[in-house]
Amino acid sequence: MSNKPCAKIFGIANCSTVKKALIWCQARNIAYDFHDYKKSGVPLDRLDEWCKTLGWKALINTKGPIWRKLTPEQQDITTQSKAVATMVEFSSIIRRPIVETAEGQILVGFDEKVFEGFLAP
Repeated sequence: MSNKPCAKIFGIANCSTVKKALIWCQARNIAYDFHDYKKSGVPLDRLDEWCKTLGWKALINTKGPIWRKLTPEQQDITTQSKAVATMVEFSSIIRRPIVETAEGQILVGFDEKVFEGFLAP
């Protein structure tokens, strides 16, 4: 990998989808920085920016086991501020990975074909 990261990848290290994305980057010598929510917390400034750019609904994984364990009151998210607070408290409900390029582009999730156009050198 080159020294200068071309992307920052946010997620949870033991997530299978995140692992696939990191392996994909490593196989193509694409340099990246990785931010693990479980070790370093959710970066509030980034979460706010992603919500403004993508909309908070694009960031919440409503199909995962943690979401299903939330109470109906916790799942009743109607505002960005409540979405952000819930994602900070339950980082596992944030779709992952979230990838930011050095140019400021944002991608949510992992799909090899999309990554190819998004990150490939």
